[in-house]
Amino acid sequence: MMGSCVAPVLIGLILLQIHEISECHKIEVTPDSGTVIFFSKKPAEGLDCSVCKDEGPSQTCNSNLELTEARPTIVTFNCSQPGNIFTVQINQKIECSTSGCSIIAVHPHSTRFLEFKRTFNWDLKVQSGKMFQLDFPAPGMRQIKLSESCPDKHTYTIITYQRAGPLSVGTFCRNGTISRIQVLYRGRVSLEVPKDTELNPSDFKVSQGSDTTALVVVDVKLPRGLSSFDFFTPNYDTGFYSEDKIKWNFAVEPMHNFTVLFPQYTPPECQKNKVLVDYTLGDKTSFTKAPTEIQPANKQGDFSLTLTNCEAKRAANVPGLSLNVNVEVTRGGTPVLCTADLRNEEGLSLQIENKNPESFCEMSLNSVVQEKIVVPAGTKADLSFLDCPVQDLQLTATKTIDCPSVSSRDVGTIPLSLAIPTLDPSLHVPLQQFTWLLRVLDQGTVDLTSPAGNLLQSLPVKDCNEKVSLLISETDGSNIGYFCSLAEGTIQKIQIKGNVSITVTPKTIKDLSQEKGPFLKVATSPEITENVIYTVSPLILGTMNLATPNWPKGMNPSSSVTWIVNVPQEHKAELQFIDVSKLTCESGHTEVTIGPLDSQGQTQSWREDQSFINTVVQQQQSFYLNMSNCEPKSDHFAVLSKITLQKETKKFLGIILAVVGVLLLLLIIALIVVCVIRKRKNKPTANRSSIYMPRGKPFLPGNATFPKSRADNESHVYASIDDPTMYGHLLDKNQPAEVDNGSWSNGHQVDAYRPFTGPADSIPPATDSSAEYPLDGRGGDREAFQSFLNPPNTFNLPRPRSPLVSQGSIGFEDRRMVHNELHTFKSVGDINPIRLSTDESKLKLEMESDSDSGPEPEYEEAM
Repeated sequence: MMGSCVAPVLIGLILLQIHEISECHKIEVTPDSGTVIFFSKKPAEGLDCSVCKDEGPSQTCNSNLELTEARPTIVTFNCSQPGNIFTVQINQKIECSTSGCSIIAVHPHSTRFLEFKRTFNWDLKVQSGKMFQLDFPAPGMRQIKLSESCPDKHTYTIITYQRAGPLSVGTFCRNGTISRIQVLYRGRVSLEVPKDTELNPSDFKVSQGSDTTALVVVDVKLPRGLSSFDFFTPNYDTGFYSEDKIKWNFAVEPMHNFTVLFPQYTPPECQKNKVLVDYTLGDKTSFTKAPTEIQPANKQGDFSLTLTNCEAKRAANVPGLSLNVNVEVTRGGTPVLCTADLRNEEGLSLQIENKNPESFCEMSLNSVVQEKIVVPAGTKADLSFLDCPVQDLQLTATKTIDCPSVSSRDVGTIPLSLAIPTLDPSLHVPLQQFTWLLRVLDQGTVDLTSPAGNLLQSLPVKDCNEKVSLLISETDGSNIGYFCSLAEGTIQKIQIKGNVSITVTPKTIKDLSQEKGPFLKVATSPEITENVIYTVSPLILGTMNLATPNWPKGMNPSSSVTWIVNVPQEHKAELQFIDVSKLTCESGHTEVTIGPLDSQGQTQSWREDQSFINTVVQQQQSFYLNMSNCEPKSDHFAVLSKITLQKETKKFLGIILAVVGVLLLLLIIALIVVCVIRKRKNKPTANRSSIYMPRGKPFLPGNATFPKSRADNESHVYASIDDPTMYGHLLDKNQPAEVDNGSWSNGHQVDAYRPFTGPADSIPPATDSSAEYPLDGRGGDREAFQSFLNPPNTFNLPRPRSPLVSQGSIGFEDRRMVHNELHTFKSVGDINPIRLSTDESKLKLEMESDSDSGPEPEYEEAM
């Protein structure tokens, strides 16, 4: 029985030993040069757990382990969780033995021994009578009581070593007002971090400070605004007894007041001298007070406070000197008060912030100092501004509007006008920005139009010249573009799917509250498939630019935009792509499509892998331009295009104009013919009857005319020829030729022949020289001479003129009387043959050719 019981016990002991061996924790440690790593066991913890150095026969184990050599060392713990039993100290010595000691930046390792509680110690030493100086990075350190803890679990402790023993200067946390601490001669800086906490140290700098008679010098930089900070003397919990000085230097911001208070003061039992507090205000004023007196209050400027201890009694249960110094900082001056009442303006909220961080502006909301004031919608707030220049403040307002749903919207609903509401007149801060948040309750579309004229998109090629600018953005915050309302704008409507934000900012004015008129009109419509749709009408004169949303940064992935372009009648539109960005698509394609609105014409399209830069597309009717983006892999998709209108010249218009021209030409010709005919009827015709010339020297009539004016009557027109009247004096010599004055022939008055009775000397002799009397009457000096027998100017071809031959010759023949029986005048005797000269032969041929067309009516009547 006993043998059977011993066997399980032995097996259990063996398994326990194996388990203990398996629970050993092994790490490799390499100390830095000049660094000592010390593993120490916590009191009353893990009595059976030890730390071992190295392995094999040379292994040594103990409750503590110190590593000083800068070589890899195997450290083994014979327990599973050594972090609960051991702590780690990493010690480093820094000594400045000369005045030229350089500044050393302290950077503790951040990844070692995470499972242990760690304490980093820096032992500092400088020349005797000198101070070592610790400079902390911004925002500095904050002193706390020993009973307090730091929020980030990084606790700093500074100790000074004096002849009487070590003295704790204080315990500190990060994010405070202490920028520098100087300690006399020797000391230690410790950083304590608990286990399982990532190390995030402040990389303070160490250097040798100046000569001083104080034990500790603390430099403090007080922040702006209302604040309060506490500082404590060394060994605050137990007090210190040495007759030393503790000095604080305070830097106070301008236009701030400080007040010093001693909330907690424990006086020592002085054996010699007294405890005094010395103040120095700036560089001039100095005074001394006892700790029990009223300390300076509502003072301005930098100051220093020096606490001097007496020679205190050292004994058990006798406290030393302990003093809690509290410094309060307030703003000086008189604040400006105003009210913001937003209870009567639905959805309106205000935000006020200081744009100049270097100013001393102090803003308060309901008596609470704020870095940024936010007045929620539907509330009333009391605002205070102290030393806040108006030009440093920025007031922005936001108004949320719930657009009516498309299903419940009435057909005759008037579009909503976006105008800036009137703010409280006591709020003297200029309005720098106003934003409308338009929320669509259902899946709808926001329609934006201009209250006057059309909208114009502000682009580098054509910027807005108005006093304000409108930034329109989509729901996700991506910008569509900047717009303004101008009479020469081309955008009639912008349709955006989903919620929209519209922000108006000033361009040439300082306060938006001065603009009272509406900026946009808002309506809702059913949901569209594209993200944005523009309805545009190009200018008759000039060009129109089309830019994709968020130009030039590029459209959102997988988004689309459409322009509906209305082309006026008798015009055609030229579309040109002037700037197209190149991109690579991860999925899908970017596509540009152009097509007519009536869906009857041919569409054109391009993708990102096709070239369409500087392509000019002509459209003779209204059309749409659609652009869709892909999921980009690199770069972005952005297009800038241009539309120009041109007057269209149609083919049938040219035909109509040609026909009209021909008709006009025919009409002009007809009018000319009618006018000529009427003129011919009214113009007197030339007398074509033969006139008897007496024998003698022939002469040309020259300018001889009938006594009567032919312009006044038609007496020169011969309707018929009366032979007895014309030649009666030849038939009967005793009977004189008379003219039947007042007689009419065929209803027309006719002229009768009368022999020439004028002086013969003034008549020039007739010659056969054709040069002296040219047939056309334009020779020599006689340009005014016209032939007596010239025919009137009509469309009829002119009659041949009678040859200028001697009329006294028996061979003279008047061809115009060739068919008359009395056409020759001869003396009694044989018939003489008629000889024709060369000129007369030519004239005869002309007359024969002329006679082929038949005798003229006037001659027929004469015969």
